[in-house]
Amino acid sequence: MRVLLVKPHPPLALSKFLMDYFLHLEPLELEIVAGGVPPEDEVEIIDLSFEAEPFEAFRKKLVTMKPDIVGYTGFSSQASLVKELAGFAKKHHPDVVNVVGGIHATVIPEDYRNSSIDIIVRGEGGTAFREIVLRFKKGDTLFFGDAVLSPDDPEFAIRAAEPPPKYPDIADIPRPRRDLVDRSRYFIVWTASDQKRLPTIFPRTATIRTSYGCPFSCSFCVVHHIMRGQYLQRSPEDVVDEIANLPEEHIYFVDDENFINNERMTSIANLLIERGVKKKYVSWARSDSIVRHPEVFKLWKEAGLSMVYVGLEAMTGERLEKLNKRTTVETNQKAVAILKELGITLHASFMLDPDFDEADFAALKVEVKKVCPAEVTFTVFSPSPGTELWQKHKNDFIKDPYDYYDCMHTILPTKLPIRRFYQHFSDLYGIAFRSNPLRLNKVKIPFRELGVVISRGFRYVFALRKLYQEYEPRK
Repeated sequence: MRVLLVKPHPPLALSKFLMDYFLHLEPLELEIVAGGVPPEDEVEIIDLSFEAEPFEAFRKKLVTMKPDIVGYTGFSSQASLVKELAGFAKKHHPDVVNVVGGIHATVIPEDYRNSSIDIIVRGEGGTAFREIVLRFKKGDTLFFGDAVLSPDDPEFAIRAAEPPPKYPDIADIPRPRRDLVDRSRYFIVWTASDQKRLPTIFPRTATIRTSYGCPFSCSFCVVHHIMRGQYLQRSPEDVVDEIANLPEEHIYFVDDENFINNERMTSIANLLIERGVKKKYVSWARSDSIVRHPEVFKLWKEAGLSMVYVGLEAMTGERLEKLNKRTTVETNQKAVAILKELGITLHASFMLDPDFDEADFAALKVEVKKVCPAEVTFTVFSPSPGTELWQKHKNDFIKDPYDYYDCMHTILPTKLPIRRFYQHFSDLYGIAFRSNPLRLNKVKIPFRELGVVISRGFRYVFALRKLYQEYEPRK
C-alpha cells in the first residue's frame, strides 16, 4: 500500500518569513510516523513549506503517487489549512483515507470533525499510525482505543471531550525515517563560535528528541496538558547511538526541556565524549536547571553544547508568578551569568504581555541589553488552544485563536494602541539584532552571509512594525 505524509506550509506570512530565513527544521514528527509504517509498504513525506504553490505541489504528488492513506500533522494555526488540504485530497481522490494528527488534533479533536477527515489521532502518532496501516491492510475498523477517533463514531463527542490519552512506552515509539526528506534544506541560524570564526551561519541541522513531556506547568504552555504529567526519557545509550549516526554536525534537541534529569544528561555527555562523537548542539533548559547544576553544563560544553535556549520570559517577579514559571528574577540572572562564564551562547526568550504599557516596554528594553551578547527572541503571551487558560479567555479574543496562534500576533486586546504595541515589539527586535553575539563577539562570517542576515533582520523588524495593519478594518 502507499502512504503519503504531509507537512503543511505556514499559513501566516510572518511565520513563513521566519521559517524561510532563520529556522527551518526537518519534519521530525512525520519522520517518526513514517518509521511506524511496515517496511514492505511505500511511504513518502511532502514538506509543503518549501513550495511556492503548495496546493499544486500537493496535487501533483497525489496524481503521481496515488496514495491509499494521507496523513497530516499541524499546529493550531494550521488547523484550517489541514482541513482545506484534506478536502482537496478527497476532491481529487474520493477513496483516499485522510488521517489527521498533531497538537491541535490532540487538544481539540472536535475541530477536525469534518466530512473530509476519516481518522483523528490524539497523542503519539507513530505507534497509532502503525496500527492504522495494519488495520487498513486487513480491512478492519480503523479507529480504536482512546487515541484514534472517527468523526462518524456515534460516541465521538464523548470521546473527544476526554483528556488526551497517555503516551505509550517510549521504547515503542518508532525511530524516524530521516531518509525520506532532503536533509540539505534544513537549518538554523547559528551564532556560536569559540574560534571567533564561522564557515557559515546557516549550517545543515538535524533534530533529535530524547524525551517527551515536562513536569512543570507554566500557564502559557500546552505540554503538561498533552502529556497529562508524563515525563518519558530515552536511555543515554539509545540517544548517543542515534546522534552518532546522524550525518549532520549541528544538532537541535527538540525536547520540551533537556536538563530536567541531570544524571541522565550527565551520562549522555560522558558517552558522547568517550565515543569521540564531535558535534555541536543547541538545546532548551530552564534557568533553575542551569543554576542548580552548572557542572552539568560545563560537562556539556566539553561535549559540544554551543547554545542554550532559556525561556527567561520576564525579569520581574510579578510577571514570573503570573506565568507560573516557578523561578525567580535572581535565578534568571544567575543562569545568564553561568552560561556567559562557560562560554555557552545564550538564546534568551522573553514574553510580552498584551497588557504592557510604556513603562513595561521601557523596562524590558533595559533588561534585554543586560543579557547581551545573546540571541534574543520575543513572543506574545497567548493562551494555548484547548487549555483552561484558553477557556478563561474565550470571550476576549480579537483574532481567530487558532489561525493566529503563532505567539507573534496578539490574540488578546492590548492596553496600548495596537500600532504602538507593535512599534515597541519591532524596537525590541532592533535592539536584539544590534546586540547579537556575531556583532558583539566580533565573529567573522562569510561576507555574503553578513549582507544576507543584515537584510533579513531589517526586513523582519519592518514586518513586525507593520503587523498592526492586520488588525485594522478592511477597506
